[in-house]
Amino acid sequence: MRAVSISNIYLIKDLARISNNSIHTVKYYLKIGLIKEAGRSPETNYRYFDDSTVEKLKFIRSRRKEKKSIKEIRHELL
Repeated sequence: MRAVSISNIYLIKDLARISNNSIHTVKYYLKIGLIKEAGRSPETNYRYFDDSTVEKLKFIRSRRKEKKSIKEIRHELL
């Protein structure tokens, strides 16, 4: 029997809190394509994110603390 990995689901405010970024920063990273939503609610139109987005935001934050540019970080994420 295979183990199934189930991700947690987060809203933008949760992502910001967990990754120590502002909501504005998370929305900016969405706008420029550094992160992507995992899904969207058809009823509320809320964007949903998963654990991989949290890890990506933590990676981006650590690189920004190292004074890496957004362009350098984008290249590392590809």
